[in-house]
Amino acid sequence: MTGRDHDIDGERMWNEFIRICDCGGRLLGTASELAARQLLEKIGREATGAAVQQMSVSYDGWQASRCELTGADGGQLTCHPLLQSPVTAPGGLEAEVVDVGRGTRQEFAAHADEIPGRIVMVRHELMFAAGTIHRSCKYLSACKAGAAGFLIAGPLPNSPVSGSSGFEDGMGIPALGISRDVGDALASTSHGRQKVRMVIAASQAPAQAPNLIFDMPGQAGEWVVLSAHIDGHDLAESAIDDASGLAVALAVARALSGQVAACRRGLRLVLFNVEEWALNGSAHYVASLSHHEREAVAINVNIDCVGVGARLTALTSGFAGCEPFLLAQSEQAGVALNLFRPLQMNSDHGNFAKAGIPAFRLVSGFNDASADTRFVLTAEDTRDKVAPDNLEAAARLTLQIVAAALTAWPEDVAGWRAG
Repeated sequence: MTGRDHDIDGERMWNEFIRICDCGGRLLGTASELAARQLLEKIGREATGAAVQQMSVSYDGWQASRCELTGADGGQLTCHPLLQSPVTAPGGLEAEVVDVGRGTRQEFAAHADEIPGRIVMVRHELMFAAGTIHRSCKYLSACKAGAAGFLIAGPLPNSPVSGSSGFEDGMGIPALGISRDVGDALASTSHGRQKVRMVIAASQAPAQAPNLIFDMPGQAGEWVVLSAHIDGHDLAESAIDDASGLAVALAVARALSGQVAACRRGLRLVLFNVEEWALNGSAHYVASLSHHEREAVAINVNIDCVGVGARLTALTSGFAGCEPFLLAQSEQAGVALNLFRPLQMNSDHGNFAKAGIPAFRLVSGFNDASADTRFVLTAEDTRDKVAPDNLEAAARLTLQIVAAALTAWPEDVAGWRAG
């Protein structure tokens, strides 16, 4: 079976993308996320003809109630709390800022004597690129170096960056995202370091949120898992990250729903939750699988941040054996595809790959500093950044890959597990 045997309903996919964006940024535990989840459950049932299975995922619920960054002159500076940031004392944290640039290991080492007791400032960087240093790595470096607080400057003027702090039990410091111009203003001068006061207040309590699972069984008890993630951030609409992937995954499932029963493998559509909380939703799902169930998953096709550039990249997570298959489907679909092999734990595919299950992430704008994926985690992650033609191209390629995977020969599938 090939994707050419089926059609993507582009107009319906776009309308569903807009409806998901209308729910808002979908920050976990908010009314926005709940509204999106209810909408996606309805659309998922319609697309697959299957009843939803809700897999409850436990996480540390966190909601910020106050966030301030005050300069030495008393002026308020643009900021946003990073998810799961520890709180400050009620009066705040006042300290000097140490600018460690991008936040490489070498930069942290060079400033090691200056960091203890001060607030470290680093730069947010292009997230989808070879050699990118994830925000959580910089946060952990700041914690280990003895910093009192953490600031990360985003790419936009007058608008902060969001994201997870990367807080781990027993090691954490208050963390804020700031705008590019605030970062520039806090750089050291000839008079010395800038001093600021951080205030973060938040409530924290155990919470639960469900993954949504829709099963369309095949003939052999084997599965292709097609995934995207529900939760996002509250600065904007989380349109790129990941309303785009949700719309594509639903459209592909709908296009194939009438044919899956005749295929060797079934199609399992999983809309993961708690993704922005360190990929907890997919980690819980993969951990729930027995050895036999893991072996029965031929491949995970994870769609996260598409529709914002003509060029797509498959992050193949070290599974070199699946790359010829992916390139063949790219040629069949007439949609160009780049490959990047090293594992990047930047979306739900990473948990499948760590468990030995072939998995890749389909993403737009990889290694392209001009692509609109640079707006992910900012106030500019809005629907206008996603182009209908680019979203449809991503859907056509995904459809071709999934359709071919459903009927691939067992010996070919076995080869996908090769590193």
